[in-house]
Amino acid sequence: MAVVAGVLIVDAANVVGSVPDGWWRDRRGAAERLRDRLAARGGDEEIILVVEGAARGVESVPGVRVDPAPGSGDDRIVELAAAHAGRDCVVVTADRELRERVRAYGVRCVGPRAVRPDR
Repeated sequence: MAVVAGVLIVDAANVVGSVPDGWWRDRRGAAERLRDRLAARGGDEEIILVVEGAARGVESVPGVRVDPAPGSGDDRIVELAAAHAGRDCVVVTADRELRERVRAYGVRCVGPRAVRPDR
């Protein structure tokens, strides 16, 4: 399932962690692979990949802005959702609590499969 939005905010830790492919051995590398998959989507949407912890060193690339959370990735995603309230914004996460928090700003939510076709 492909999702298209004006702004796509991706919970990197949640999406990477949705597939037991050894990501825990190289969290930064897993986040970089996700970033590169997102960049390959093309299109006009703004893609924001929120990283935390060991993935904080991941750099932005054309088509994907990497946003390193200074603390909790979930809290940063909520801040971004609030900043994009009223726009066509989608958050990609399977985290139920996070979904509830961002929906308060009128943001739609989809699960990791929306950006992980290998799932």
